[in-house]
Amino acid sequence: MGKKGKKEKKGRGAEKTAVKMEKKVSKRSRKEETFLYNELYVYNIRKDAWTKVDIPSPPPRRCAHQAVVVPQGGGQLWVFGGEFASPSGEQFYHYKDLWVLHLATKTWEQVKSTGGPSGRSGHRMVAWKRQLILFGGFHESTRDYIYYNDVYAFNLDTFTWSKLSPSGTGPTPRSGCQMSVTPQGGIVIYGGYSKQRVKKDVDKGTRHSDMFLLKPEDGREDKWVWTRMNPSGVKPTPRSGFSVAMAPNHQTLFFGGVCDEEEEESLAGEFFNDLYFYDATRNRWFEGQLKGPKSEKKKRRRGRREEPEGGSKLACGGAGTQAPVEVVKEVVTEDGTVVTIKQVLSAPGSAGQPQSEDEDSLEEAGSPTPGPCPRSNAMLAVKHGVLYVYGGMFEAGDRQVTLSDLHCLDLHRMEAWKTLVEMDPETQEWLEETDSEEDSEEVEGAEGGDEDEDEDSGEESGAED
Repeated sequence: MGKKGKKEKKGRGAEKTAVKMEKKVSKRSRKEETFLYNELYVYNIRKDAWTKVDIPSPPPRRCAHQAVVVPQGGGQLWVFGGEFASPSGEQFYHYKDLWVLHLATKTWEQVKSTGGPSGRSGHRMVAWKRQLILFGGFHESTRDYIYYNDVYAFNLDTFTWSKLSPSGTGPTPRSGCQMSVTPQGGIVIYGGYSKQRVKKDVDKGTRHSDMFLLKPEDGREDKWVWTRMNPSGVKPTPRSGFSVAMAPNHQTLFFGGVCDEEEEESLAGEFFNDLYFYDATRNRWFEGQLKGPKSEKKKRRRGRREEPEGGSKLACGGAGTQAPVEVVKEVVTEDGTVVTIKQVLSAPGSAGQPQSEDEDSLEEAGSPTPGPCPRSNAMLAVKHGVLYVYGGMFEAGDRQVTLSDLHCLDLHRMEAWKTLVEMDPETQEWLEETDSEEDSEEVEGAEGGDEDEDEDSGEESGAED
């Protein structure tokens, strides 16, 4: 669990950018600035290196969008929606545009099709057969906000949108949920975040922990049905801002997030870096526990106790014990401020971890190994059975720290995290406050913050003054 901090009460559904966030500070007061990007980077696994790829005419700068890769046409990356904010937040709007990056030719294309979702952020989108299925999200303006639970399908053959009307009782409106495809061809929705106005200028957030299955009815792709699910096992504690990826054996992997303690004017966040897996075949959650590196097992057999090797400025507890181990990492910002990140690592093989049939015994497991610090909104990818975790954010006091580190974990061995790129304190810029002109952008496909919404009010949840 991570350090607690407070922030302005705006809710976690916004999923503010986990790419990079820079801030300004003066001797008298701090001024936060947010910078959005439309840059494209590729990480080469063999070379262990990032490369910036410059492709003409990309989508406008944004965050809190969704991106899905499909194999059609030699490989395509589809991007929908998201939000834009100027550095000081004076300008803010949501996008409802759809873009595709053709990976074979390295060209961007904006795909214009009517009947699609309204502008939004925090929605979820997955590839299902030859379609993109989109669920939920939220829209916020200076006057109001609204959360969605609508479902849209985009046909990758005809390039057309259609709104689905599933039967049954589905999820309430929310953003930032888990959305994943099961081996049986269904789509699982779990958790998420929403908020409601309880009195003037006071909102109450809800961390959802329910699960639903969306699937074609009687095998028909034009008729869908919602079913509520009650999985067994050890499911994640309620939170928002978690990250999701598909693990080997068609399991859904769930990482990190934040649990908010709300007050009327602020949020205090407790951040996580734990792993959970959802097995759709067995409809069961289980907690991911690391076995420890093999070298540690051999040392334990010889009765030797040594501190595991780690990155710079790591302090670990005693090895070979079953008690939790506290890991402390310090990040020094450019102005000399030391931000301390504390992690409490559970001992390997602790209670609550169902052991799969092909797992080795955990009796010889070594001591816990430090991995990514607690965070929310990290980016996940799985390649060749290896999980990669990039970036995210956490809070330290009234500061939001945006991360740029990269870690990986072999999901077959489940032994230890490996740090590929350490956190770089130089990316956290704290400068003297200066007056600057605000960004001004008029972008096609954007919905202004003051725009009225008239989309299916019966399926949406928002605030009313």
